[in-house]
Order: sequence, then structure tokens, then C-alpha cells
Amino acid sequence: MAPKKRGRSSNDENPAAPISIASKRVTRSSTSSSSKTSTTAPPSAKKKPKTAVVEKPSKPPASKTVVIEHCKQCHQFKTRAIKVKDALENDISGINVLVNPEKPRRGCFEVREEGGEIFISLLDMKRPFQPMRALDMDQVISDILDKLK
Repeated sequence: MAPKKRGRSSNDENPAAPISIASKRVTRSSTSSSSKTSTTAPPSAKKKPKTAVVEKPSKPPASKTVVIEHCKQCHQFKTRAIKVKDALENDISGINVLVNPEKPRRGCFEVREEGGEIFISLLDMKRPFQPMRALDMDQVISDILDKLK
């Protein structure tokens, strides 16, 4: 630690004008506390516009959206989902078909209208997936097309 500075003796100075040399000690905590008060910005103000931007984009209500949810456990689910998707997009113009927009449930094959009617729902199937294999996919696709039109 450095030696402490001593004030000048009164013999050297003019007694009429006493000058006091008092140096204030500067520490890290004293400098950081002064900077905190001058640069405080509310973090919640930055987050509010982000949520507002996310909510504003909206889809046009004229187009219908069909959601196909299929399990990723077996390739059979995927082939049937692609077959339904292709048939819907070819036969109905302006339709949106979403395949697995969220994480699919296990052993699930479901075709539904977004926010509405469920066309086909096979849930919690175990191997060898007999209910799905028993489906006539051409008949299922034609039923879905009739309900959408």
C-alpha cells in the first residue's frame, strides 16, 4: 500500500488562506454505483415490441388449412401422410396442408382441419399398426375431399 500523503504544514502556507488538500479515495464499487444510476434502462420495454410483432402476422381466412399428424416411428405413417397431402393439394386449389407442425404423438395418424373437424384419427397404435393398414387410403382421401368441398 502506498504511503499516505500528508497535508502541508501551516508554517509553509499563508495563514490567511488555508487550503485543504483532501483527496477522495476512488474505488471500483464507488465508480460502478455511479454508473448504474445513470444508465438504467428497463429491459421489459425491449421485450414488449417483440411479442407485438409476432402477433400481427395473420393468415387470410379464405384459405383452409388441413393438418396431417403422423408418427415418425415407422415409414408407413410417412407414406400415407404424403399420399393424403398430394391428393389434397392436387384436387383443391388454395388449400394449405401442414404435415407435423408440432411434435407428433406416438403411434398417431390423424388428419384434421385446423381448429375444426377431425377427418380421421388413429391414436396410440401398437405395432404392427393393424388399424392403419386396414384403411383404404383412396376411400379415406375421397371422404376428406367430399367433406372439404
